[in-house]
Amino acid sequence: MDFQKIWGQFLNHIEQKNISPVLNSVLKKTLLIKIDEQVASVNCDNLGIKMFLDTRKDELSNFLSVWSGEKISILFSVKETKKTEIVSPTPLIKIEKYEIKQKTKPTGLNESFIFDNFAVSNSNNVAYSAAKAVAGNYGNVYNPLFIYGTVGVGKTHLAQAIANKIINLNGDARVFYCTSEEFTNDLIESIREKNTYNFRGKYRYLNVLVIDDVQFIGGKNYIQEEFYHTFNSLIKKKAQIILISDKPPKEIKKLEDRLRSRFSGGLTIDIQKPDFELRTAILLIKAQERNIKIDIEVAKVIAKQVEDTRELEGKLLELYSKTLRLDGEMGLENTFTPEMVSKQLFKTGQNYNNLSPHTVLKNVSAYFSIKPIIIKSSLRKENIVLARQIVMYILRNRLNMTYEDIGDFLKKKDHTTIMHGVEKITKLVVDDQKLKESIDRIVKSLYQ
Repeated sequence: MDFQKIWGQFLNHIEQKNISPVLNSVLKKTLLIKIDEQVASVNCDNLGIKMFLDTRKDELSNFLSVWSGEKISILFSVKETKKTEIVSPTPLIKIEKYEIKQKTKPTGLNESFIFDNFAVSNSNNVAYSAAKAVAGNYGNVYNPLFIYGTVGVGKTHLAQAIANKIINLNGDARVFYCTSEEFTNDLIESIREKNTYNFRGKYRYLNVLVIDDVQFIGGKNYIQEEFYHTFNSLIKKKAQIILISDKPPKEIKKLEDRLRSRFSGGLTIDIQKPDFELRTAILLIKAQERNIKIDIEVAKVIAKQVEDTRELEGKLLELYSKTLRLDGEMGLENTFTPEMVSKQLFKTGQNYNNLSPHTVLKNVSAYFSIKPIIIKSSLRKENIVLARQIVMYILRNRLNMTYEDIGDFLKKKDHTTIMHGVEKITKLVVDDQKLKESIDRIVKSLYQ
């Protein structure tokens, strides 16, 4: 029996019923393996797809039964991977990496941001479907694509996945990703050097431009003027524009009406905060990417406490660094129980709520012998930057301050600077035992 042919015919039947474009897109990532005792076993490319389809399982089983004339139920599973042995109650995720073709010019992209490791659920499936459509026919559908949502919901990952896929499909495509701050700095530098020609050449002859945190151009009149002409130039030649923001165009303050109109001229789509199941799936994906074996129950404990997807990875690395100190082994499934994880990461035994950010700044300042005013300055000397990022890290992970509040305290308008600082220290403490010990001493000093 040709299961692939049968499944393809059924998917065509579903598509003709016009139930949901998102459902059609997701079902294309599945494969019928067998039909045994009135159960159709269907493999999914990753855990996120399985979780999404499980919510429609009864509906799809009914469609299959009516279409086939027999009572058949569908059982979704995840493809097993031979790459990495993961100790958990069930197979977790298979991440199919593809090679990003090398470009002669820098793209600004993170090559690990691809569709295959983007977990899908009800909170982001529409955005995922739109992103896939753009990647397959860029410049012709949903242009511009405007993705918005709060911090840590996967906006940057999804936008860069589009760009990476386009490069993979078309190695000659000129693709560039940057933040609005980097766009601004490039323009200022070109004006200073009296060479705006090169600036325009860099941005106006692209096939794909991805701008992150575009809300920060609000109120910057000259930047908006230049961006307006860049936007028009790209759209005129059917280059794809992808914009990322923490709010929709209509809510961006001090944005010129002509830009607001153009930002809204394609598809504006939001990504909601990930639900518990999606956060668990994301954590398992991050663990597999780093070759860290993690029990699914441990993942659930972390996902229950942490809503920010960036912070999920931070907690994973924080816990992993603790396992290295305990036994030197790579893996969490035997080292920590869910109860121990809850205690280690979320019940420190100290009441950090009574701390003020000024106390943290003061203690970091004393430890590094750098004045607080210097730490809060814009100076980029290496030791100053490190101290500043440690303040960010402690304020985020111990005082649970938002990126925006940390930015206000340190007088940094762009909260992406705070996110970068927190992420950098989070990753450094995994391999740099000396740095971790320094941070531990600073934290202990907060109560002495």
